Amino acid sequence: MVFPESNLVVFIDGDFWHGNQWRRRKLSSLDQQFSNSRRQQWTAKIRRNMERDAAVTSELTFEGWKVLRFWESDVMSNLDWCVSVTTNEIQSSLLGGGNLIAQKTFAEFFAGIGLIRLGLEKHGWKVSFANDNDPQKKELYQGHFEDAERHFSLKDVNDLSVAEIPSVTLASASFPCNDLSLAGSRGGLSAKNSSAFWPFINLISRMGERKPPLVLLENVPGFITSHDGKDFRHALMALNKIGYVVDAFLLDAINFVPQSRQRLFVIGVLTTLPYSFPSPPPNLESDLILRPKILSSFIRNNSDILWSLRTLPAPPQRSLLLEGIIEKIPDDHPLWWDDARRHYLFEQFSPKHRALAMEMIKARKWSYGTIFRRVRQGKSMAELRTDGIAGCLRTPRGGSGRQILFKAGFGKYSARLLSAKECARLMGADDYKLKGDLNLNQALFGFGDAVCVPAIEWIARYYLNPLINELLRSQPGID
Repeated sequence: MVFPESNLVVFIDGDFWHGNQWRRRKLSSLDQQFSNSRRQQWTAKIRRNMERDAAVTSELTFEGWKVLRFWESDVMSNLDWCVSVTTNEIQSSLLGGGNLIAQKTFAEFFAGIGLIRLGLEKHGWKVSFANDNDPQKKELYQGHFEDAERHFSLKDVNDLSVAEIPSVTLASASFPCNDLSLAGSRGGLSAKNSSAFWPFINLISRMGERKPPLVLLENVPGFITSHDGKDFRHALMALNKIGYVVDAFLLDAINFVPQSRQRLFVIGVLTTLPYSFPSPPPNLESDLILRPKILSSFIRNNSDILWSLRTLPAPPQRSLLLEGIIEKIPDDHPLWWDDARRHYLFEQFSPKHRALAMEMIKARKWSYGTIFRRVRQGKSMAELRTDGIAGCLRTPRGGSGRQILFKAGFGKYSARLLSAKECARLMGADDYKLKGDLNLNQALFGFGDAVCVPAIEWIARYYLNPLINELLRSQPGID
């Protein structure tokens, strides 16, 4: 249904074919109706429908429309509520206002190159503010988002004032992971970089009645165990203190793209909202993909934290392999290493990894792997991965962390660094605009510090958007 005067579009989506069955606990109906092959066929079709719905919502939002989506079951069971939400949006649009929750606006702190924005915008969310204090990341952000100058603030989070932050539905924060990562110093939330979490919390707290209804944090899984769990506990208790109940789960980019990149996500919901928080919580023992033992144990051992855990579907199964993201670069291109450099790399293989390389070289086909250099017992060693999955993209601090592409077959082998475009594809940002003269290290810094776009899309589709509908249902005067 289209309401041109209000720039409003309303969709009513069938529960089964548009992906609401997992939430209504009726996915078993697929098992009852179809064989395994048929079930896979229809599951794939449902995922395609959901992707198309998200693309339509994104395009309409970009063109200036507001989009409401109701489930068939919403209309059948609570038509008055659907009418109330629609009527309120029409009235608020005509008056120039709008329900803050229904607006689905967000402020992106520690925005980097804007990959959280990419994921959220595909599901009807609109950016109102972005902040990062790295000029090189801002340059990448501006290269892709033409509206960057209107809302991007190149300030340290400590220097932001409450007056600069607009009222938004969601505040996201991908604060630095350097001091929380297992590969880092493990200095924790009080160390130089990761301590940026605290001024973010202080800023949100000082917004008072304008605090965003939702908060989304992203960081490395090492956050859970930093200082024996004390840092993670302090962070969640801080969110509780400023008025948010919290949820936490782990999501791996490997479910969406050929990159092993597990990340921790925390979602906070304001307790002042007229909302009935999920009860009872999901069974942690049956949810070991999103809340594995390291996280479920933390949740059980910290029962005094104000939790609001949602039941979520399992992530999808990825079909794309490393070969599918490789850029077609001619063999004589200067990006490929010369004989001396690639032979030196080969000599850094351990016997185990040299054997893997030789298998690839002897094969009568071209195949690809990725290599990280690591220091083992004071010696630089090259470690080859050949399962069609790239290792986790990292920022090349101190000259390390740059991932090497290894191509072999027909008795030959060659090597080069992953290109900027390949890094973008490994983050699910295939269409990210990159300048032709872009410095490779700048691109690696940008994507190595970023968030996998399809993972954010998954969170928007299965967590944030359903939660928005539930919050709207709970609004005063909308029942």
